[in-house]
Amino acid sequence: MIGTKNDIIKKFNENAMQYDNQRSKLIPCFDDFYSIPVSVIEIENDTPNILDIGAGTGLFSSFIKEKYPKAKITLIDISEKMLESAKNRFKDDPNIDYIIADYTDYKFEEKYDLVISSLSIHHLNDNDKQNLYHKIFSILKEDGIFINADQVLGHTSFIENLYKDDWKNKIEASGLTTEEINAAFDRTKLDKMATLAKQLHWLNESGFKDVDCLYKYFNFVILFGRKS
Repeated sequence: MIGTKNDIIKKFNENAMQYDNQRSKLIPCFDDFYSIPVSVIEIENDTPNILDIGAGTGLFSSFIKEKYPKAKITLIDISEKMLESAKNRFKDDPNIDYIIADYTDYKFEEKYDLVISSLSIHHLNDNDKQNLYHKIFSILKEDGIFINADQVLGHTSFIENLYKDDWKNKIEASGLTTEEINAAFDRTKLDKMATLAKQLHWLNESGFKDVDCLYKYFNFVILFGRKS
């Protein structure tokens, strides 16, 4: 069955070496997608404890590090190859920890000022998404922030097809090779996206305050919640 944990590990292990080079072409709104979350993050201390869920190559964390260079960041991902790329990215930084595990059932023992995720949670089924949001809320410190830069399902079939067509047209004109484009289409078989409305509801239900969609470009969104 497409979409099992083993499928996800296999696909992302295969793509680990090319992942970062392809991001700006596979995400039409790449600059906003990563700069806006960083711009809204405000943490009182300059050595925050941060968790990156589904961290992959550490791309999202690298932008956070530019703002908080002394931050302690824990990267957790199910793909060993992706985290190998992250280790290479942060090879001179002693304040980065790595966990190869499934974050949906991993027992976190620390509290975090900030939890971030990028293009990962949409691989979970709806029940796992809801459980994860509860877990994230529980491991955040008071006034901690959760930011999820991810993709959502169109709320109608017409809107969903509009999203898909726009993305298809843009990546086919991006300069990616036919092989890279076909591999990207193949990875979409792993997606289990939920609508924006459902995800905002689940965040509120988990206890988050000030829940919002800070940014939206077709199905690319930035979700925000605060523990207060």
